Amino acid sequence: MLPLEGITVVSLEQAVAAPFATRQLADLGARVIKVERPGTGDFARNYDSTVHGMSSHFVWLNRSKESLTLDLKQDGSKMVLDKLLSKADVFIQNLAPGAVDRLGFSSSVLKKKYPQLVICGISGYGTFGPYMDKKAYDLLIQCEAGVVSLTGTEDTPSKAGISIADIAAGMYAYSGILTALISRFRTGKGKVMEVSMLEALGEWMGYPLYYSGYGGTDPKRTGANHATIYPYGPFLAGDRKLVFLGIQNEREWERFCIQVLEKSELSSDSRFNSNAFRVSNSSILKEMIDAVFQQMNSNEIIEKLEKAKIANAHLNTVAEFINHPQLKIRKRWREVDSPAGKLNALIPPVTFEDVEPVMNPIPDVGEHTEAILKEFGFDNQIIEKI
Repeated sequence: MLPLEGITVVSLEQAVAAPFATRQLADLGARVIKVERPGTGDFARNYDSTVHGMSSHFVWLNRSKESLTLDLKQDGSKMVLDKLLSKADVFIQNLAPGAVDRLGFSSSVLKKKYPQLVICGISGYGTFGPYMDKKAYDLLIQCEAGVVSLTGTEDTPSKAGISIADIAAGMYAYSGILTALISRFRTGKGKVMEVSMLEALGEWMGYPLYYSGYGGTDPKRTGANHATIYPYGPFLAGDRKLVFLGIQNEREWERFCIQVLEKSELSSDSRFNSNAFRVSNSSILKEMIDAVFQQMNSNEIIEKLEKAKIANAHLNTVAEFINHPQLKIRKRWREVDSPAGKLNALIPPVTFEDVEPVMNPIPDVGEHTEAILKEFGFDNQIIEKI
């Protein structure tokens, strides 16, 4: 039996945050009924067309779900959604602020009608406050949360290359829903919860918040280097390839000097014998490391770092990550069906000893509408009106 088998999730979802949360639930066996607009569906379906004509975002986020199209401005469609919620365990939505309330499905209404229901709303800034109605896209939340001020080079603030605000909100919604289901198992009652993207990403900003709040200055933008640890980041090898490494403590620093740089005297040099001194004198130390690394190719450097037990990494492209030997040996890829045929997909990162994750097809818009409506007792007359 799959861990979430028997749990039914109804989702008014779009874009990334809520679909990311519900896909995690679907991966573990929950039935996820994705309610979409008739015709166009979730607007993330049209972000791009790179996956055999389908959107890369949509393919990533929506496997193993059932697509039900409803025009929720119509009374018939509202009746259908209400019937689904009466049988559901979880209701999650990330519509525009206030939209679900205007449709008549606010958390206060649903809590009274269906006390067993776990209700989760995801928004940009939360359900009250001066930013409540402000539009919230991932880049904008990264800006408001201070992430962009920390990311990039000294001259160029940059966003993270993936949708970290959406992903953070989706993961907290996922863990919150699981927590509420455990609570319901004990009490028989559902929970109402909200997750804001700003607050979710704010949790991920933990160390800079303390560093700035108590230290009086923000961490510097340092590109791929670390603002408060050195050496920690990229170094150029003699073959013009970047090698990344990280020194975390004085034992590693000593091994790095002796075994990698072959300059044992540096380990006790007063300019570098603590992390704080190494950060203060990083430009001098970088010249010394570069001088050694220029005499070796990247594979030779990594081999020496490995022998010295110094953390290191290649700078992989996305294509190189797809073909990563560790993913291959651990059998992390599966095939997933879709309207455009078979696609490769990574399995979820939590590996259970005795559970194979659900990897069911990515749905076409409204693919399951008729079947779901008939299952819930709606006749052709109702079907024609929605």
